[in-house]
Amino acid sequence: MSALDVRPAADCRYDVVALGEVMLRLDPGERRVRTARRFDVWEGGGEYNVARGLRRCFGLRGAVVTALADNEVGRLVEDLMLTGGLDTSWVRWLPYDGIGRTVRNGLNFTERGYGVRGAVGVSDRGHTAVAAMQPDDVDWDGLFSQGVRWFHTGGIFAALSESTADVAEAAMAAARRHGTIVSYDLNYRPSLWAGIGGPARAQEVNTRLARHVDVMIGNEEDFTASLGLEVEGVDENLTDLDTAAFRAMIGRAAEAFPSFQVIATTLRGVRSATRNDWGAIAWSRREGFAEATHRPDLEILDRVGGGDSFASGLAYALMELGSVADAVEYGAAHGALAMTTPGDTSMATLAEVKRLVGGGGARVVR
Repeated sequence: MSALDVRPAADCRYDVVALGEVMLRLDPGERRVRTARRFDVWEGGGEYNVARGLRRCFGLRGAVVTALADNEVGRLVEDLMLTGGLDTSWVRWLPYDGIGRTVRNGLNFTERGYGVRGAVGVSDRGHTAVAAMQPDDVDWDGLFSQGVRWFHTGGIFAALSESTADVAEAAMAAARRHGTIVSYDLNYRPSLWAGIGGPARAQEVNTRLARHVDVMIGNEEDFTASLGLEVEGVDENLTDLDTAAFRAMIGRAAEAFPSFQVIATTLRGVRSATRNDWGAIAWSRREGFAEATHRPDLEILDRVGGGDSFASGLAYALMELGSVADAVEYGAAHGALAMTTPGDTSMATLAEVKRLVGGGGARVVR
């Protein structure tokens, strides 16, 4: 039994399209942002990372819808996206005024953390090109009429400005009109909502968008802050991974939002910045619950993007393998592998994901 009715690949131009901001990440490596003298650069963004993972790790065809200021930084982000293999023909380029007074490209300074020192992210993304997007900037029906199997966006994009939630809703509605599966990662970020209404505004926006969603993704904070669904009896660091509490939360979400066909949540117990307990639970209306292999005390190099890689592994298996049990295993395995390498995006291969799903370990491969 398949958890979802996904359009056949042969009928579609794209397997996946993502809508979201793509920022330039400046990474000090093993150093601190405040004392760094040089940075590595990567591209990244919650929604983009999912489509890139589906392209680079899982070999599917993808495109990204975003907007960039047309300057050297924007073109650097474009060059990085081209390396990621996604179709960039849907990128909107906005004229640059010379100093970024009206339109800019987003920057994200992120240090990885180590041991008792947690990861730190400092974003510089006000007045960016993508935040200026309006619902009619893209011919959504023209895009989805070409055939798209899966559309992904999320709560980060929806929080960027007063208009981006409306852009997301227009895209999601068009996707559903054309038979495209819609996934949404709640990805609650307090810093994004703080100046525009906080948790109350986050719940208002995400509850409105949720009615267009087939596959809802998040963690325990996301479901509570964005949809008002409480997880009782579990502390904020998930030192007690009480899966019964999460099953109850998912059940409440399924009842509150009839459009949800699949709900998936990661489980992360934070022992330190570099050692986490890692797992996941998923549910579908057709198959019920499935739980991924639990990986206690997982060693982590860079945790940023682990949830996005979970989402891409989940989407891949739902498209190609069908069952929610496969989906949650592929998602958890891909997320675990992505956190062993630097940067927001996955460097894993499909063979590595399959090996981990099949019980393979970390012995040398030669």
